[in-house]
Amino acid sequence: MKLIKRNKFFVLLLLIFLTIIAMYIPYKQALVFVLPERDEIVCYVPMSAGDTFKIKYTHSIHLTDVIESYQITKHNEIRQYELEYEDFGIGMPSEAAEGEHFEMKDGKYYIKNMNRTFENFLLRVGKVRANHTFIQGDVSFPLSRAIEPGARVRIQVKKLILFNKWKE
Repeated sequence: MKLIKRNKFFVLLLLIFLTIIAMYIPYKQALVFVLPERDEIVCYVPMSAGDTFKIKYTHSIHLTDVIESYQITKHNEIRQYELEYEDFGIGMPSEAAEGEHFEMKDGKYYIKNMNRTFENFLLRVGKVRANHTFIQGDVSFPLSRAIEPGARVRIQVKKLILFNKWKE
């Protein structure tokens, strides 16, 4: 009888141990939006190498749209490959850097063939008029729906663990 109880206890202990370990095994790669002060993930989008996304916002001075295009690299970095905007002036480039291509089309300016790679980058979600919007394919999502306007977030690629999913 004691042997059966001891075996049940051992099996239960083993199951608890395996469950705890499983909670910390990476299971999904995602683009994550992290509050850097607390290192807290506020939202994420599952993404893999080669996937692309855009961040669209209204420029605070020109009040025109700016669209930054990014791709996830095979090294889990974020590469900016294109910039689209409508006005030259404060805060906007007037020419392309070496290796990049500047183009004007339908009243908009494009810098293409960009190869600016980041492990992460910071973004302050606009409070007044920026309306930062995450775009992937046909899906547009205003970041202010998940992140408090005015908050600063670090955007990076990260392997998520089951514990992150459980905390949701």
